Amino acid sequence: MNNHSIFSNVRGDLAAGLVVFLVALPLCLGIALASGAPLFSGIVSGVVGGVVVGFLSNSSLSVTGPAAGLTAIVLTAITDLGGFNIFLLAVILAGLLQIGLGFLRAGSFSNYFPTSVIEGMLAAIGIIIILKQIPHAFGHDVTNEGDFFFIEKSGNTTFDTLIESVNYIHLGSLFIALVSLAILITWEKVPALRNLKVIPGALVVVVTSILLNEFFIRSGSSLAILSQNHLVNLPSLSEIKDGFALPNFNELANEKVWIVAITIAVVASIETLLCIEATDKLDPYKRFTDTNRELKAQGIGNLISGLLGGLPMTSVVVRSSANINSGGRTKLATIFHGVLLFSFALSIPFILNKIPLAALAAVLLMVGYKLAKPSVFVHLWNNGYTQFVPFVITVIAVVRIDLLKGVAIGLMASIIFILYQNLKIAYSFKKESFKDGDIITIKLAQEVSFLNKAAIKNTLASIPRGSKLIIDASNTKYIDFDVVELIKDFKNIKADDKEIDLTLKGFKEQYNLDTVEFKHVKIKEAKEAI
Repeated sequence: MNNHSIFSNVRGDLAAGLVVFLVALPLCLGIALASGAPLFSGIVSGVVGGVVVGFLSNSSLSVTGPAAGLTAIVLTAITDLGGFNIFLLAVILAGLLQIGLGFLRAGSFSNYFPTSVIEGMLAAIGIIIILKQIPHAFGHDVTNEGDFFFIEKSGNTTFDTLIESVNYIHLGSLFIALVSLAILITWEKVPALRNLKVIPGALVVVVTSILLNEFFIRSGSSLAILSQNHLVNLPSLSEIKDGFALPNFNELANEKVWIVAITIAVVASIETLLCIEATDKLDPYKRFTDTNRELKAQGIGNLISGLLGGLPMTSVVVRSSANINSGGRTKLATIFHGVLLFSFALSIPFILNKIPLAALAAVLLMVGYKLAKPSVFVHLWNNGYTQFVPFVITVIAVVRIDLLKGVAIGLMASIIFILYQNLKIAYSFKKESFKDGDIITIKLAQEVSFLNKAAIKNTLASIPRGSKLIIDASNTKYIDFDVVELIKDFKNIKADDKEIDLTLKGFKEQYNLDTVEFKHVKIKEAKEAI
């Protein structure tokens, strides 16, 4: 079913929320550390992103929290503004600006991201996760979990740190990482374990890693992980109290504060729209998120986060994909992860601080692999060079530069291909009345580009329940991959959900759209009209 109430998958969502919590915990702390902010500000942002944005958002699967893509902006802004409490005012203003963008319907911008670029972004994020987590699996924890940049703070590249980590292997960390990967792979391959939704593999990994390390410590083994650098490191209650800050509203007239606020609002909104589009792409039920509502939810989240001393936030692909892979199906999973962040971080930090980073690295390595597995590259290759080339360009650019610049470069590559093929925008839409009811015809033009995606998507969404619909491509020479995917999703899921009698007519074999004819039409005149 396409429509899910928040309590339709309680056991699966609670288990997924637990996995997302385990993934989010080190990321919240690492991003705060990389941003030069108090550690607890990352937890605040994660809690607000999970509970507040999770509740307000229209997305069933997206998980919001502090974003690695904002760390450079935050680090510079805190220094330039002269303090974290002044920076918090900028976060509040950024939230208000995002709410305004939502009312201005700026969210529709996401409809113009080509699938090849979104797929490239997802694969690139998967590759980045793998490159960044291998050193943690080796026990070489010189970079924090929030550093997703190719050029690291030390001046080294990601590849430098990866190669260097071979010389600093901690055998205990490596052993725990390998055992953790074995558990996760077994959980994935054995049907009886995979269907055991109440106990996710990531939880088994975390518990096993803690028990293993405690055994190593008590037995005096050389495999024991003793340094807190190799373990989760939550701040104590006294550190939380010392680092807690509230916004300084006296700086409201400060021009620099407004510049930072506008920068955060724009960058966070673009990152969110990209991640929402990517999450919808990963959604097994192919649900569409109202992106304008999402911007409002993100704005309210940033407003509250700033008031409570938290970092700015965006929708985040790493956590969202972990949610989907762990069986999350409704927003209950993201809300539950926020509740866990709040309660566990305050109540049992002494237990969480025993979790080896190598175990969490194994969990993230599996997330990265699923985003960038070889079949993704083969799939894009089979879709033709017009899809594969922008995809590869996006992957390389995101890995080597950063998310926003990489996507911009990929988007330019897609536009060049579109201009090269001189695609036209057009399709006709008409409704005819018969005794049995209305028959709606969408006749595609000679050439259909991804720029048509928004209009066709809105048209299909507006088709009334129980209608009879013909999508006619008889005169069409070229249909962009994005539009084909949109029609496939409509055929396979939306049409059944809305009890729409669908006929696909004239599609070429290369689009893999099997011809469908009306399922329930009985009136002879209607059939003859087709």
